[in-house]
Amino acid sequence: MPFRRGIRPIPSGVGTLSLGTALLMAATGCTSTKTSDGRQSGGAVITIGTTDQVTSLDPAGAWNAGSGAVASEIYATLLSARNGSSEVTPDLASGIEPTGAKEYTVTLKPGLTFANGHQLTASDVKFSFDRMLRIADPGGPSPLLYNLSSVAAPTPTTVVFTLKSADDTLFPQVLSTTAAFIVDEQVFPADKLLDDRAVVAGKPWNGPYGIATYDKNSLIAFTTNTAYQGQFGTPKTKNVRLKYYTDAANMKLDIQQGALDAVHRTLGTADLNDLSTKKGIQVHTGSGNDVRYLVFDLKAQPYGSGTKNPDEAKALAVRQAVADSIDRAQLAQQVYKNSYRPLYTSVPDGLPGAAPSFKSRYGDTKGGPDKAAAAARLKAAKVTTPVTLNLQYNTDHYGTSSADEYALIKTQLEATGLFTVKLQSTEWTQYNKDLVAGRYPLYQLGWHADYLDADNYLSPFYAGAGQYRDPAVRDLIAQEQTETDGAERTALLKQVQDKAAASAPLIPLLQGSTPIVTRTGLSGVPAELDATYQFRWAELAKK
Repeated sequence: MPFRRGIRPIPSGVGTLSLGTALLMAATGCTSTKTSDGRQSGGAVITIGTTDQVTSLDPAGAWNAGSGAVASEIYATLLSARNGSSEVTPDLASGIEPTGAKEYTVTLKPGLTFANGHQLTASDVKFSFDRMLRIADPGGPSPLLYNLSSVAAPTPTTVVFTLKSADDTLFPQVLSTTAAFIVDEQVFPADKLLDDRAVVAGKPWNGPYGIATYDKNSLIAFTTNTAYQGQFGTPKTKNVRLKYYTDAANMKLDIQQGALDAVHRTLGTADLNDLSTKKGIQVHTGSGNDVRYLVFDLKAQPYGSGTKNPDEAKALAVRQAVADSIDRAQLAQQVYKNSYRPLYTSVPDGLPGAAPSFKSRYGDTKGGPDKAAAAARLKAAKVTTPVTLNLQYNTDHYGTSSADEYALIKTQLEATGLFTVKLQSTEWTQYNKDLVAGRYPLYQLGWHADYLDADNYLSPFYAGAGQYRDPAVRDLIAQEQTETDGAERTALLKQVQDKAAASAPLIPLLQGSTPIVTRTGLSGVPAELDATYQFRWAELAKK
């Protein structure tokens, strides 16, 4: 693809986990002015509701949708993707150029500042990336920087990234993710996470909005950050307040009664179906690129390496037998009324390189379950049945329909006679800590793209950052990340998916989109959400 205006357009996606959100309370009026491009700034307050919680305001300590939704409004990246586009383009940067086989040089826009008045220079950029890698928090996004070797700041507006491997055309996409938020080196410590209250007090905002008041996971009030010079421009609405709910039923009632202008994450299927029939309310859905899956803790699962009777062959047989027993079509239809679709690999259908590796390997090899196949695997490995599975799920992060989804998964597994399933649900802020700490033998997760490429659905899970470490898979991922021939790269991606499916450290279940509910008086959300859509508050306005 040719270079233009100092940047090579690279496909991007829903980066920085920004499909999460937070929420808001009652709206008030304020005066309105116009920006230089004629857009409205100010207007009525926009009120958004969510059940999806923030774990940390420090970008180095959070890699989840709830935190990312807030972070993507208050922090900016060097590159980002606009809605309706699959290309990353300059945000805080004015341009990017490959200046060597293992090198990218980024030029910053002149005169950048944080909301607190501190200058934003190449030194802050270097500090941000060095800090992300140094802290390497288990719950943070540092694995996205897998190919970054070093960062230099030769001038106040020049940043040089040196990579470990040559010809990495994915790296510009990485610069648009949550791992690449630029933070103020005068506010954040270099070697540890910063408490939320200290973050708010430091006012290190360089995104479209800043935080005016902060009551964690209760209410956050945002206002326009006039120091922001990125490509999203001045927000159409000056003030946004975000209200968090512990009960989705109360959130549904508030959007019906007009106390909320929008809801994003997370209402159950029944609530969404009911709201779609209400006058004055619109439910926005689409193909999306969200995926849902089951994850095995390879240490804590039955016969895992950290249990009293570890046995690698038996542990593998248990994972494979579970994969044989899941009926994805029933989950999609019965729980989600086909708003989600069956998924047979980590990579969503439609992305180049997606290969339904689980479909031909497990169950009836046509996408359905097969009790006999599951029983044969367990018998061959001499696994005593029924196997007890402790299965954890969450409803405030993944929606109230998760209760129905995992009740049905329990039914499916126990119907084989091969498993006894013990279900338990935990609030997200604790859930996120517990799974990182290895307290859940088998648990629910979902994924929203950091950048819209098959690699982003593979490398975070299979490239060696977590428990699953297969050198052959890691080598294949390293090859696909730098392969410039499209056909060769597709073949490598398929090999990664096939090998990972054989081990089944995670089991893909469903794919779809996270619906957004709005009052009809709110603009800025398309009727149909495609795979590139990012829920950005700067685009929202009351008609």
